[in-house]
Amino acid sequence: MFKALLPAVSPSLIEQRSLQLQNQHISYTLKRSKRRSIGLRIDDRGLTVSAPLRASEKWLNSVLLEKADWVIEKLNRWQSKKVPTIEWRDGAQIPFRGEVFTLQITPYTRAAKPKLQGEMLLLPVGGEADAVRIEKCVTQWYRVEALHVFEECVAYFAPLLNVSPSEVKLSSARTQWGSCTARGVVRLNWQLVKMPLHLIDYVVVHELAHLVEMNHSAAFWRVVESACPAYKACRKELHGYGIAE
Repeated sequence: MFKALLPAVSPSLIEQRSLQLQNQHISYTLKRSKRRSIGLRIDDRGLTVSAPLRASEKWLNSVLLEKADWVIEKLNRWQSKKVPTIEWRDGAQIPFRGEVFTLQITPYTRAAKPKLQGEMLLLPVGGEADAVRIEKCVTQWYRVEALHVFEECVAYFAPLLNVSPSEVKLSSARTQWGSCTARGVVRLNWQLVKMPLHLIDYVVVHELAHLVEMNHSAAFWRVVESACPAYKACRKELHGYGIAE
């Protein structure tokens, strides 16, 4: 069943819309531009429909109907990959290197630092700490651990690729897991440390490979494959988390 809830007024360049697609309520963003065709994109923000300025409602509806199976499948896949919202409190579950650990709030001590113990992350912020304080402390811990993990991965893979990066830095980019400059500076998104180790390895290899081939040519992917034979599967899996590598 397809039932579009589309306004009859003249469209603005960007609109928030909704529709019933195969008995599911779908919200999406409609963006109009000077393009000539209708395109669909699904990422961590949901469905985005890019259409020509004068695209008719009939045309829009026909494309959405034709692509209904694809839209539902992709949206469901993204939903399954989303990291659950964390309630920043004692007993919260947090991801780290592909595993899940439980936060345990411990008494505040100025010199104490967060510490993994078994399946627990001991967080010395005191029982009176609010959610903002707990999140800030965990984020700081993530960043410290991320740099350690990334430096270890770079130290392992750089000799295999015969490259020597000049520096490894953390990134907070919202659209990339990593980047590499011509000067050899490798930047890796600190949130990557939440992911399984094989995905961390893949992103590190991907960025180091740019020190050999500063592009995404066939030669570049051969370099990636030399150190990460399963790169295609890793790349596909990583795309499911919402940030391009």
